Amino acid sequence: MHKILLAEDDHRLATLVRDYLADNGFEVTIEGRGDRVAEQVRKLRPDLMILDIMLPGKDGLTICRELRPTFTGPILMLTARNEDADQILGLEFGADDYVIKPAEPRILLARIRALLRRIEPGVPSQPQTLTFDSLQVHSGSRSVELAGRPVRLSSHEFDLLWLLAQRAGEIVGRDFLFRELYGRPYDGMDRTIDVRVSQLRKKLGDNPDNPSRIKTIWGRGYLFIADAWT
Repeated sequence: MHKILLAEDDHRLATLVRDYLADNGFEVTIEGRGDRVAEQVRKLRPDLMILDIMLPGKDGLTICRELRPTFTGPILMLTARNEDADQILGLEFGADDYVIKPAEPRILLARIRALLRRIEPGVPSQPQTLTFDSLQVHSGSRSVELAGRPVRLSSHEFDLLWLLAQRAGEIVGRDFLFRELYGRPYDGMDRTIDVRVSQLRKKLGDNPDNPSRIKTIWGRGYLFIADAWT
């Protein structure tokens, strides 16, 4: 049974979410104050965290930023409708996905299951290394080196890079990326992949204003340039 820590100060909503998830096989602990979340993480060692943005004591964005270096499980943010800045900040601070409140229980459950599937061990495959001049991407160790130096990527950043690098020279559409990474189609509005690509560019030394290594092909998707890593 997967353990979930739900940080939500709306007691009625938190109880409804806890009961629904419990009916679907999850063990859920509710924490209503942001300044107690870190202690709960240390005590409970949850498999996944659900963080509301607005919490008394400490907000969800701050919690995400502070815990991400040590908490390796998925973090799902609950954000207010139309608060695009909060959604983007959550992803930049280390959240894996977000759901807009009020969260429809079936959508929340689907997002949780998709995130947990990505951390569960699957059928072992033959480790591969993709090499593009100074860039090496290792599937076995899930590690990346650029010009001989390790590049620290989050789990989702690595998965995105691996998908793009495997298809070097091909335009990879957002709908394909969303289905592969999140198990859902692209809705035309979600900025998650865009933020992840922006983070990859920063970490891989690509010019964010005029990228030459991972290019945006407007209206179509992204293009990984194989010969741009000299």
